[in-house]
Order: sequence, then structure tokens, then C-alpha cells
Amino acid sequence: MSVEWLAGPLGWNQFAWPWAFAALLLPLLAYLLLPPARHAGSTALPVPFYTALAAADAAPLSGPRWVRIAALLVWLLLVLAAARPQYVGEQVEVPVTGRDVLMAVDISGSMRQEDMVFEGRRITRLLAVKAVAGEFLTRRVGDRLGLILFGSQAYLQTPLTFDRATTRTLLYEAEIGLAGRETAIGDALGLALKHLQQTESEQKVLILLTDGANTAGSVEPLEAARLAAGEGLTVYTIGIGADARQVNTLFGRRWSNPSADLDEASLRQIAELTGGQYFRARSLQDLQSIYAQLDELEPAAADPEVFRPVSERFYWPLGAALAMALLLGLVQLWPALNRRRVAQYAG
Repeated sequence: MSVEWLAGPLGWNQFAWPWAFAALLLPLLAYLLLPPARHAGSTALPVPFYTALAAADAAPLSGPRWVRIAALLVWLLLVLAAARPQYVGEQVEVPVTGRDVLMAVDISGSMRQEDMVFEGRRITRLLAVKAVAGEFLTRRVGDRLGLILFGSQAYLQTPLTFDRATTRTLLYEAEIGLAGRETAIGDALGLALKHLQQTESEQKVLILLTDGANTAGSVEPLEAARLAAGEGLTVYTIGIGADARQVNTLFGRRWSNPSADLDEASLRQIAELTGGQYFRARSLQDLQSIYAQLDELEPAAADPEVFRPVSERFYWPLGAALAMALLLGLVQLWPALNRRRVAQYAG
């Protein structure tokens, strides 16, 4: 049912439950079919202000016609609210790329290494990833996004969803060691492949970030990469960690390599086998540049999803009915209560 002439910011143009208007006939049916109420004789409920109620019957504005009209109007408003009037807005197109993007983030113990620099202070690798990858997720409008966290085991933290805010929040809440202290790159690849096999998207992308080598899990990374290539999954790998540098120690300046455990050869092979690309992030600026490149992935052609926003309007007639019922009660009782108050003062 549509009522276009009522459309507007405070109006409506459709009813969610139009069948509720059948209730309009209930008062008439009750009047025609039910017998008149009988007086209960001596049985009565004590009402402290009965005198005021009795006097209200004689109030000038409370004649039967006026009361019935007001009661009928209240009933009409209640039925109108029960029909749930709604305002349906203009069509809105939501861009959809048709691309499924999974992010697999290493949260093993080595991600606690503080070799990233932000505004002159050192921060952990994981904190740098949260900052940069979180912005990346915000920009991926139209993609279905998912999140895998892996350490000694791999976990699907967020299934594929258009809810970018929730995916970003769960990334921010990830803690080092939550999935174990070691690094199961193969298991992360296998879990991503298993999850993406259940989708019908033509473009499936995995962005895998780690700072180490495969030291745990039951799946070999290269074998998982071959299976991923057969399923059309493109894997972009990111190796994070600073280069070797000289540090001051008690025995003088010595060379330290915080990325000694990074298996760049395997990460490069995984990307090549799946048609992706390997990136090396030695600093926060490198990481930002990498995600900027990943952000330029060509979107797949797909028809945009169209929806019409719906706003509920039932509270307007419901509020009007309650206000009118309250006003009716006050008008009925006020003259009698006022006379009683004057009588009390006079006595």
C-alpha cells in the first residue's frame, strides 16, 4: 500500500503491515455482536477518587458525542501505528567490485620486534601493520574483506564481509602471541584457500604478511601455493623487518640483523606461483607504499547493488494517540478535581 501524498521527512509512503487496518472494524463488531455490560450489583472495586469520576460525567465538554469522537480518533491513530508506516527513500547504489580480499597477518612472537619508526619513536612491527593495514581496509569500498591471524596456528578472525569497520576493529584488537609464538605460513595459506573455495567470486586475493619463516603447522607453504594457483587465488606476500644495522653494546658497536629469520625466497616463490607479487617492507614508509600499490588492484566489473533506505514512522501516530488519550483523560477529570480542591479550601 502506497500513500505518496504523505511522503516527506515526517510522513510516509508505504505501510509494512497494511493488514493491520482490518482492526478498524473491531469497535463496530464489538458494538454489534457483544451484549451490553451488566452492572455487578454490590460487587465493586473501591476507587478513592470515585466522586471526582462521577462528577466528571457532568462536565460540559464530556458529552457522549465528544467522548466518542475523541476515542475513535485515538483508535484510528493506534491502528495507523500498528500498520507501521514507513518512508522509503530514493534508490541508492552501493559499489561492489566482486573481489574477495583476505588479509593474513602474522602475530607470532617475533612481531614484537621494535624496528619500525613512527614520529621519531620505535614501535613494534605489529603496531605498524595495524596502522597501515587498517587504513587500507577503510579504503577498500566494494570489496568483501576477511582477516586471518596466524602464529603457531591459523585462525579465521573475520569471514568475508562488506563490514569494513568490524574487520578493522578485529585487526586492531589482535595481540602478539594470541595464536602461538611460532609461524605457520602454510596453514595460513591453506585456511585462506579453504575459505575462498566456498565463494563464487571470480577474483580472489590473499595478502599475506610475515616477518619470519615457516616453523610450525602441517601444511608446506609451497604446496599450499600450488593448490592456491590451481583455484585461481592470487597471493601477494609482504616480508616485514628492518635491514641489518650497527648497534651499541657493552662490547662496542656490533652488527644486528632483526630480519635474519625472514624467508624471502619462499615468500617470493609463493607470490610467483599464484601470479602475485612479493614486497619488502623495511620501514613504516615502505609498508605504506606497499599498501598504496595493493590499493590500486583493478576492480572486477559487477552490477552495483541497489537498495532503498527505509525509515520507520510509526512513532508519530503512536505518540499522537498517547498524547490525545492523556489529554482526554485530563479534560474529563480536571473540572471535577478542581471543584474538589476548591471545596477542600472552603471547608
